[in-house]
Amino acid sequence: MTVITDSVSLVSLCDKLSKEPFICIDTEFIREKTYWPKLCLIQISGPEGEPFAIDPLHKGIDLSPLFSLMINSKVLKVLHAARQDIEIFLHLVGQLPNPIFDTQIAAMVCGFGESASYEHLARKISDARIDKSSRFSDWAGRPLEKRQLKYALSDVIHLPQIYLTLKKKLTETGRESWIADEMAALGKHDTYITEPHTAWKKIKTRGASSRTLAILRELAAVREEWAKLYDVPRQHVIRDQSLLAISASQPTTMEQLIRVRGLKGTLTKGKLGNSILKAIELGKNLALEKCPELPKKPENHSASPAVVDLLKVLLKVRSDENSIAARLVAKNSDLVEIAAGVEENAALIGWRRKVFGEDALKLMRGQLSLRINTGEVHIHASAEEKN
Repeated sequence: MTVITDSVSLVSLCDKLSKEPFICIDTEFIREKTYWPKLCLIQISGPEGEPFAIDPLHKGIDLSPLFSLMINSKVLKVLHAARQDIEIFLHLVGQLPNPIFDTQIAAMVCGFGESASYEHLARKISDARIDKSSRFSDWAGRPLEKRQLKYALSDVIHLPQIYLTLKKKLTETGRESWIADEMAALGKHDTYITEPHTAWKKIKTRGASSRTLAILRELAAVREEWAKLYDVPRQHVIRDQSLLAISASQPTTMEQLIRVRGLKGTLTKGKLGNSILKAIELGKNLALEKCPELPKKPENHSASPAVVDLLKVLLKVRSDENSIAARLVAKNSDLVEIAAGVEENAALIGWRRKVFGEDALKLMRGQLSLRINTGEVHIHASAEEKN
């Protein structure tokens, strides 16, 4: 097992890999106590599957050659479940790795099920068994044990064969365009970066007024900035429930703020407490037209749960027939909209309409029926539709 701990060896490896058509990447990191993931190990291989581990925590190692390789547009970067790995490199490099291929996304349109884990793909494609006992190891501890390195390197040993197999299937079935939207999302900064004044949208609210949402927006922005500045998880600064309680009660003094349930007194007595009170004041005084708009309900939001369930059955049948993960075809919100009479949404355009959307509309119009025969669900067209 080769572990690279010096800059000279890293330069040599990256120079070699820069001449390859694609490389496979995986990382090990910890994030339980930080806002940004702490990179602890990088695993990399070329098309032949020869694995290398790079120790980013080793004193004196310069990762610049690796970062240059990650943004080299001539070399495809293959990853599995790529989002967190990409977020790490975006934070460290300041640029998104490019170009990218996510084998988990590709596997979902190639008949490997809903989740398509790496272990599942390795077993099905490479006939390999992955020992996951070291998955939740302390990756920041040194020295790393052999069993940890063996597990980490296994994540890139089989990835070349998995990629080539999936790429072939996509080409043979003409489904490259089916995963274009999901792959494109991996190349957008917004996928990984939360701007302070949009952070409030990640908090579940119910029945809040525009004014309350304006205060919540300012509070969430303070928390996001604080979490980034001090590199701590958002919930370690202030929990969501406390933000909701503050935006609802709108305290005006430190004494009132300290009495908010779930809020740590030590946090509110210093700069953070003052920032919270200023955020409340800013939200309260904001012009009404600048407050967040209340979520708009669909014109017809009386979708029958039974109809949604029928659409779920139809989605399952059509997804299985086409060997594609159902969640890639339509979201639950799409089904609710269709059940409510909507005839334009993401599930009703492009290849999704062909796989599921057209039949969903026919089911809604009474032109299709679902029947059970010998324990299986069968789809039948009405006599009028057949004619």
